Amino acid sequence: MTSQTPAARTDTPRPIFDDEHEAFRSSFAAFVAAEISPHYVEWEEAGIAPHDLYARAGEYGFVGMAIAEEFGGGGTSDFRFNQVIAEELAAAGIGGAGLGLTLHNDITTPYFVEYLNDEQSHRWLPGIASGELVTAIAMTEPGTGSDLAGIASTAIRDGDEYVLNGSKTFITNGINADLVIVAAKTDPTQRHAGVSLLVVERGMSGFERGRNLDKIGMHSQDTAELFFTDVRVPATNLLGEEGSGFRYLTANLAQERLSIAITGVASARAALGWTLEYVRERTAFGQPISAFQNTKFVLAEVRTEVDIAQAYVDQCVLALNAGTLSPADAAQAKYWCTELQLRAADRCLQLFGGYGYMTEYPIARNYADARVTSIYGGTTEVMKTIIAKDLGL
Repeated sequence: MTSQTPAARTDTPRPIFDDEHEAFRSSFAAFVAAEISPHYVEWEEAGIAPHDLYARAGEYGFVGMAIAEEFGGGGTSDFRFNQVIAEELAAAGIGGAGLGLTLHNDITTPYFVEYLNDEQSHRWLPGIASGELVTAIAMTEPGTGSDLAGIASTAIRDGDEYVLNGSKTFITNGINADLVIVAAKTDPTQRHAGVSLLVVERGMSGFERGRNLDKIGMHSQDTAELFFTDVRVPATNLLGEEGSGFRYLTANLAQERLSIAITGVASARAALGWTLEYVRERTAFGQPISAFQNTKFVLAEVRTEVDIAQAYVDQCVLALNAGTLSPADAAQAKYWCTELQLRAADRCLQLFGGYGYMTEYPIARNYADARVTSIYGGTTEVMKTIIAKDLGL
């Protein structure tokens, strides 16, 4: 149980997937076992996964699935492939480094696929699809949190350039990123209508990265502060239309929140699998821990909650593919599955006793990594607000 091995399977084949998805799953699981798991603890200690992890994944088609084939991508908008990647990362206990990959695929790539013009597509999409250009999105600022319309960063047009000033924090892939989608006010007199998205490239003068932030969990995920001081961003790096940034951000939030929910329920399932193995092997008072009624009831409850959540998430994935996933549905998935992720990790860790507190055990890292998921991508409280609005409240 101390090695970075996949959790015991506690699920059955699900009708949402066909043979192509399962073949993709087998290939990605083999990639994780060969390329990530042997190095993962080292990356956790270093506080970052290597930049070339993305390119190695790109060689096998594990990034850029939604990018058109003419640019080197997979040419499919089927989010079930993204779901498979998240599930296999969770099963292998890959938290931080896994988040970097899923952010690149699930959260930032849609902006590039949907809003680039022809020149930008030829300039950036091949590198994004190959994993040679790592991506990030910079929305959160030190004083704004979930209030996207209240951002203070500005990008003032000056001829053929925008002059960008401001700072961002808690930016996933902040150190590794080559392309950063930055939300800034091109019209500071407006709230929602003043927000635009600019693509800032590695090496631009005035663009500096701050600390790789020291977090409770997700250690191998580089989370950074970003600073922009009179960065002259070419107008050709404007993403979509000026003043439409807030609309673009909100349009993509449903997929982002579903991505987090997928990982949440998969992480809870992984915790259940590790715990089942442990309680069968570990003895106390002359019998396996699995023989105690409390153990049986706890794991029966976790299994039931995971399976019920999984059924809802699978339906949300199908709705996303069909273009019918609503913000409220995604908010429900994100709220419930991240809270389940933390609850399952907590209850399963308890059954490990003192060993569960040791970071050499995957359940300990699972527990620490789980805590942030009800915060990023919109807090649980924000999710409940969205759901309440959908109820007409």
